[in-house]
Amino acid sequence: MEPYEYLEHTADVKFRAHGASPEEMFENAALAMLNAMVETSSVRERETWKMDLAAEDLEQLLYNWLSELLYLSEVESVVFSSFRVDLSQGEGTWSLKARIGGEKIDLARHAFENEVKAVTLHQFQIKRDEFWTAQVVLDV
Repeated sequence: MEPYEYLEHTADVKFRAHGASPEEMFENAALAMLNAMVETSSVRERETWKMDLAAEDLEQLLYNWLSELLYLSEVESVVFSSFRVDLSQGEGTWSLKARIGGEKIDLARHAFENEVKAVTLHQFQIKRDEFWTAQVVLDV
């Protein structure tokens, strides 16, 4: 199983992220989004950030997760290369605790391919068959 795959889309970036668990799917979705922006293999883990989120359902939590990563990247001028996600489900809510590794943007090493403006809800979905799959369209 590939961690993620990019799909054809006329104007935006569309991908499917896979995982044996919902946590792995969340991590791979983050990696797919960041790789759509910059080659994550050029990103060193010099700093770490923590993130805590909650939502009523798993799809909303994934949307919030990717949107918060995009926001953090823009506001702090950073790029990420590693993600460790822990999920828990309570009564009527899903919670995420994450550790994110990356560094400040260095234009000498980080060549940007796309400027991701937003995570969209267009064709956004999570499915579970033999593994977990999230489909995401990014507005570029």
